[in-house]
Amino acid sequence: MLAWEIARLPGRKHVTPVILLDTFEDVGDRTRRDLERLIQRVVWLMPNALWVITGRGRLQWADEGLQGQLDFTGPQAWPGLAITDTPYTRTPLPTTSSGRQILVGDFAPEDCDDYLARRLSRDGQPLITDDLRAVITSRSHGLPLYLDLSVMRFLEIRRTGRTPTPGDFDHDFPALISRTLADLTPDERHVLRSVSLLDAFDLPLATRTAGLAHEAPAMRLIERPFIRDNPFGLWPYHLHTLIRSTIRGADDHTDDRWSPADWQRAAERAFHALGQQWHDGSDRDRLLLVGCLRQGLRLADDRHLELGWLTDAAWAYISDSVWEPIAPPGTGARTGLDTAADALVELLSALTRRQHEHRARTVARLTAVLDTRLLPAELDEMALYYRAKAYRDTGHSQESRRGYQQVADGNGRLAPAAQRGLAQAARLAGDFPTAHAAAQTLGWEGRHQRVLGDLLWLQGEPEHAAATYLAGRTEAEQHATTGEAAHNQALRALAVAFYDPHQADEEIDLAHQLLASLDLRATTINAAIAALIRDAGNPDLDDRIHTLRTELDIAGLTSMTPTLELATAFHQAVLDDHDALTATLARLREQTQNGDYAYYIDIASFMAGLPLPHDHTAPHWLDSEQATRTRWRTLVTARRHRLPNHQ
Repeated sequence: MLAWEIARLPGRKHVTPVILLDTFEDVGDRTRRDLERLIQRVVWLMPNALWVITGRGRLQWADEGLQGQLDFTGPQAWPGLAITDTPYTRTPLPTTSSGRQILVGDFAPEDCDDYLARRLSRDGQPLITDDLRAVITSRSHGLPLYLDLSVMRFLEIRRTGRTPTPGDFDHDFPALISRTLADLTPDERHVLRSVSLLDAFDLPLATRTAGLAHEAPAMRLIERPFIRDNPFGLWPYHLHTLIRSTIRGADDHTDDRWSPADWQRAAERAFHALGQQWHDGSDRDRLLLVGCLRQGLRLADDRHLELGWLTDAAWAYISDSVWEPIAPPGTGARTGLDTAADALVELLSALTRRQHEHRARTVARLTAVLDTRLLPAELDEMALYYRAKAYRDTGHSQESRRGYQQVADGNGRLAPAAQRGLAQAARLAGDFPTAHAAAQTLGWEGRHQRVLGDLLWLQGEPEHAAATYLAGRTEAEQHATTGEAAHNQALRALAVAFYDPHQADEEIDLAHQLLASLDLRATTINAAIAALIRDAGNPDLDDRIHTLRTELDIAGLTSMTPTLELATAFHQAVLDDHDALTATLARLREQTQNGDYAYYIDIASFMAGLPLPHDHTAPHWLDSEQATRTRWRTLVTARRHRLPNHQ
């Protein structure tokens, strides 16, 4: 009747009543809708009134599944309440009839401060001081309910005659739990507590973590405003940060609160659910692997769980040399390693950060992991192998060989890689026949093509080496190992640069394309050295050489410095700059005093047509010394003929 009377008012007296129904969740639960049915009928019969209905849950009247429970349902009856892509419209109130369901969401920091300043005032001045407002705003994460509870606490403290301080608000509110859980069904509460253990989740993961046989409670829960959605994430849903920390950390006084044993069982379910999701996914889904590793490691660390599937996941992580961050941002090296998960996080973090830290730091971190004796033997093998690589990079050849030998003797997953390390050690010492013989036995697992390529270009046969690196890159692509493909391509570019600068342009470009999505510092520097060799004989290379020397020094890649000096010697030999070449040879003698890379002195001398020192110990070439000398000298003279000013 009211709607009919309003409709009959003349135009100059026309009004639009605004009717506010707050806390609509108090109307009743979602299984008994008698009062909601009555309210909906009133709203339907008053189309000329503006109804503002607020609550903690979405208004479901446009859901076709409610037919029979309410009188008017479906998107035809309520087009403005229909769900399109997400449960809520997160934009300001529209001017059209669509998208009339709006999630208020979190307050911005300035809105929080403004609300607290206006909420309590005296004589126009805020009662809550600036420092208190800053603390409350920071801890609220923009949640309006937290702001209300903080105001109530402020008043409660003032009633005792004490002035509130920032420390009074440095805690969680148990009431936040009870208010959040108030209108949830028992199954929804169970799912909510379960997913609070996860950083992010989807419906299957939430259901498995809760230990339920059906997804309906999780489907209802994700409609709640404290569940945030990111359709572009690996897992599309996550719990509001403050709600999550409060549920996990504050005293829970609800009737169905969980015991410590309940939380432990839920953590175990979440851990196994993540492992199952990873095993069920594609072997090449690296995003899923890294996401499951991060969440699984956090759970195993927090709840002292056995590593289980994390061991296989760690091996899958290192297999491709991509090195995405595993530890939470900003944690750096972990000083207190108390659990196996702690040690595994530090191990994987050290392997990742070695692309950005001095390799001596990598040695120290991996040694600390090994000293804990917290990891199983197969993961200790991983730490031993990569420490041996870091020892090699820093010029500690004996320690590197011992580490490789220990891993090879263990006959574990990295034994072929350790055999490659031993073959490389023989090459560094100048025992080329031994390294060549070892390369024949390595196979794909030992990256035999790369080991052969490393031998061949040293013999003055870069064209043969380039073909071998190409075969290695092809093998890596067949095995979907992008890191190994990038290694081979950068080295192929280096080999090609000696004999065909024009083709080297394309090879270097391809190397950079492969490296674009990877974090491989040494390989990136190899591509830069290839560019120097390509440009040998051109002026103004000194600054680039100096920059690379500095970068190698910062990274602790001592073992790569002689290769840079050899590229410099090639450039100087092409220019026939004997003074500069003499200085380079002096640096090479200093850098190779431990015996590794001493053959670079021979090669630099071959390039310039210089005799070898009388006290110099010659390496064991695959061919004769004279044949090797001739090949290197030919590469230099061929490059001179390519120079624009060549007579």
